Amino acid sequence: MQQVTSKPHRRLSSEDALALWKEYRRTEDRALRDRLVLTFAPLVKYIVYKKVREMPARCEVEDFISCGLEALIQSIDRYDPVKGATLEQYAWTRIHGAVLDELRRQDWAPRSVRRWERDMEKAADEFTTLHGRRPKTEELAAAMGVTAAELRRKRDEVTQSDVTSLNTTVMSDDETTIERLDTIASKDERLDPIHMAATDEAKTKFRAAFARLPRREREVAVLLYVKNMTLAEIGDILGVSESRVCQIHGAMKKTLRAALDADEALFKAVA
Repeated sequence: MQQVTSKPHRRLSSEDALALWKEYRRTEDRALRDRLVLTFAPLVKYIVYKKVREMPARCEVEDFISCGLEALIQSIDRYDPVKGATLEQYAWTRIHGAVLDELRRQDWAPRSVRRWERDMEKAADEFTTLHGRRPKTEELAAAMGVTAAELRRKRDEVTQSDVTSLNTTVMSDDETTIERLDTIASKDERLDPIHMAATDEAKTKFRAAFARLPRREREVAVLLYVKNMTLAEIGDILGVSESRVCQIHGAMKKTLRAALDADEALFKAVA
């Protein structure tokens, strides 16, 4: 199979994109759709990286790019030129909406907490620019016009709202960066037989569900999450387009969610 990811595609005019789309709809030739995907793929990265500064640190940019690529593929299949928008305009709207939906889905925190988080980051950056170092808690509180106690309370709210990786780095009061795991009082749950049994059961159920995945989906999972490769790199290895890798990844996530849905409480308990 000839690979279509090796050469960058020039920006198509609206007329050329429409002509290519019409040819794809007439022939259902996947190679033509892949060309459209590759042509408009830069839109995905542009939109995602525009939103990066609004994303909590816990969010993985690659997840949003994958989500955006899925929306791009759907926009090509659902586009209707009769409604007046160009294909690029329609794709932009679908991608932007999908990225926002994914951001809301991943973020459980109230908007007020995220606003405080952005305000703290902005004040800290301004202080660093002026003084050449990160501010201490009291200095940051003064810059924001609040007490140190209130700032600590807001920091705690931001930390508690972050429900993902405990390996995320945070700023301590003495200006050093530490992992969030080190800020949590240890209760040594590993010594709790009930928790240990639940953890083992969760691992067993996940491994069983993973083993039932199609071979190609398992390959994509290993390359993405173990080897830390990009979608494009995985496509090169598997000999498929980046959009196809995106589809495989999406199918894998849906299959695992369905297989483990009945044990949601168990996985939350050991997360």
